[in-house]
Amino acid sequence: AAAGILCYVGAYVFITYDDYDHFFEDVYTLIPAVIIIAVGTLLFIIGLIGCCATIRESRCGLASFVIILLLVFITEVVVVVLGYIYRAKVEDEVDHSIRKVYNGYNGTNPDAASRAIDYVQRQLRCCGIHNYSDWENTVWFKQTKNNSVPLSCCKAALSNCTGSLTRPMDLYSEGCEALVVKKLQEIMMYVIWAALAFAAIQLLGMLCACIVLCRRSRDPAYELLIAGGTYA
Repeated sequence: AAAGILCYVGAYVFITYDDYDHFFEDVYTLIPAVIIIAVGTLLFIIGLIGCCATIRESRCGLASFVIILLLVFITEVVVVVLGYIYRAKVEDEVDHSIRKVYNGYNGTNPDAASRAIDYVQRQLRCCGIHNYSDWENTVWFKQTKNNSVPLSCCKAALSNCTGSLTRPMDLYSEGCEALVVKKLQEIMMYVIWAALAFAAIQLLGMLCACIVLCRRSRDPAYELLIAGGTYA
């Protein structure tokens, strides 16, 4: 179950990142998600090993289980550290790329970047970088010469909105940069909290396995059976 949840968290980060990848140039920010999916996959295998070792009461198997869990625990700590590092870099990355993305907008023949902008403005209910007036500085706005912003800036409740700057009350007033940063930082926090939660589970698993190992090593009947002796 823990393995499945970890893989889900990693996959969620990948899917959401795909919606915002034009605003985020540093692909290395996906490293925590890659690690957490790998850990989730490995954790499933480790869980099977632990169950088999416990059922068979194998000291060697349980010892291996503890060692592997310790390595997974260290990996999850690394995920938490990387998550905090890349979470702090989100704002700088978005600030560096968002102006270039907006300036490349082409409303008449939408490319991937244009679709990304329209998607973000509709989903986050925002317009422009800091507000809708930022569109006045874009190449698209100067070429169209109709004093309008993209329809994705229109409030969802309005059906007759044309994007005209003469009716700013019809447009989203909040800029997209701050909301994109907030969204990406939230995604990274999901990874951090998932890694912390399952690191705690790893500690519990190691503790339980160590207890079983200690009890078996002190059980005289168990030692006699291992040596091929009898117990009456």
